[in-house]
Amino acid sequence: MENQMIDSAQTAKFSALNCIDLSSPDIHHSVSLLKQACLDCGFFYVVNHGISQEFMDNVFAQSKRFFNLPESEKMKILRNEKHRGYTPVLDEHLDPENQVHGDYKEGYYIGVEVPKDEIEAEKPFYGPNVWPEPDTLPGWRETMEKFHQEALQVARAVARIIALALDLDIDFFDKPEMLGEPIATLRLLHYGVSGIGHTSDPSKGLFGAGAHSDYGLITLLATDEVLGLQICKDKDAKPQKWEYVSPLKGAFIVNLGDMLERWSNCIFKSTLHRVLGNGQERYSIAYFVEPSHECLVECLPTCKSEKNPPKFPPILCRDYLSQRYMDTHADLNTYSKH
Repeated sequence: MENQMIDSAQTAKFSALNCIDLSSPDIHHSVSLLKQACLDCGFFYVVNHGISQEFMDNVFAQSKRFFNLPESEKMKILRNEKHRGYTPVLDEHLDPENQVHGDYKEGYYIGVEVPKDEIEAEKPFYGPNVWPEPDTLPGWRETMEKFHQEALQVARAVARIIALALDLDIDFFDKPEMLGEPIATLRLLHYGVSGIGHTSDPSKGLFGAGAHSDYGLITLLATDEVLGLQICKDKDAKPQKWEYVSPLKGAFIVNLGDMLERWSNCIFKSTLHRVLGNGQERYSIAYFVEPSHECLVECLPTCKSEKNPPKFPPILCRDYLSQRYMDTHADLNTYSKH
């Protein structure tokens, strides 16, 4: 089966994605490339983003250190109700219609750090992070906190280009209720854990990550060199056609989330994607960027008209995200206490 999966990957179609250079002085060219990508498939590469390759390599190395810990150690920092911490294999179930079980991946959520005395019950995604003990992984927390901060700056730069592509002011998404105080979540991911799901088989409902679209504004994804990510440009096609996205060293793969699709009145696409495991271990680092809890997500003024009225009712960001997480993650009560 593993050889069949590898052979199919070698003959599979690959998606050609636009590449946005954040260091380019030609902002109009960047806007044009991004707009074309958002209208076409909702995925594109971002290069020259300001995070050094040396530091990126260190973040991946630190991620591997965590996932190499014994399962008993990882379960000590199981994710909490604020969506911080470790998510075991099968914790997430992204495509119940086609998956026999959940996703064959494990992960680790790190959000914006909020002191315990500032936690508010109505803010389900603001809270203190949970960390491995310092003597278990020295320097680990400091590395992840630095990456979280640097990735947020990249996301804000991308959001400014998106604003221009939607005929908005360049600082539209910089407002406090948007990316001024965002729900920004770093998630370390590890595929290829030993066991039944080590190699994906769509015909049997086995996936590294089931088909889904992301929930929020944008996602930055850094990957190793192992193939696995696939996108489906037309989710309504029968049968669906899947294309691989090639890893690009030093780049972020960026995709749009459902919230931006709602905001843009479906002008910009939130695209289905999934991960197929081919028998190799695979590591990736996702950075999910959403506006603040209080942000009201409603049709943008540049995306509606008499002939194209809003397709979705307004909704608060916290309500929308809470429901999406509830729909796709296991109930914490299913885990025994550690």
